[in-house]
Amino acid sequence: MDSLQRLIGKNLFDIRKKRGLSLDKAAELTGVSKGMLAQIEKGKTNPTVTTLWKIANGLNVSFSAFMKEEETQITQIKKEQLQALVDDQGNYLVYPLFPYHPQKKFEIYSVDIQPGGNHFSDVHTKNSEEFVLVSDGELTIEIQHQEFTLKKGEALSFQAHQTHIYKNASMQKTSFFVVIYYQE
Repeated sequence: MDSLQRLIGKNLFDIRKKRGLSLDKAAELTGVSKGMLAQIEKGKTNPTVTTLWKIANGLNVSFSAFMKEEETQITQIKKEQLQALVDDQGNYLVYPLFPYHPQKKFEIYSVDIQPGGNHFSDVHTKNSEEFVLVSDGELTIEIQHQEFTLKKGEALSFQAHQTHIYKNASMQKTSFFVVIYYQE
């Protein structure tokens, strides 16, 4: 983590640049001198609470905007460590890679379907879209009685509130990814 002084400087610089403000214009809006703003942005001075409040008010941002750290969370998922959800007597295995999170509005699954396997998918919520990408093998998706066959590297998207069935009519296991996006 950067020191608080550097973090404040970086955030001030980012806010100013996103708004297309010069140091002169930012000084005019905040009542803080151009030189002081430059020193803060470079992380060379530790601004007082009063100075930060003046800058926050002048730029119309929250006081805490200057202390906001970027999220650098990294999540590694190993399929072999996940518990599969099973359907079609073990012929259809679903691995929840990234379960639904309300702020992100999507979920991602890895799916393996054995030769001859199929899965009737329940209709999802009306405002959802499904994205399917085949990573190995061949997959047939039936949507409202219309069939689409996808091979390795091919993808399909559709509104998920429609009846759909996943089928593997090939002689080898098929693997694919499903992303479900939930619109507002």
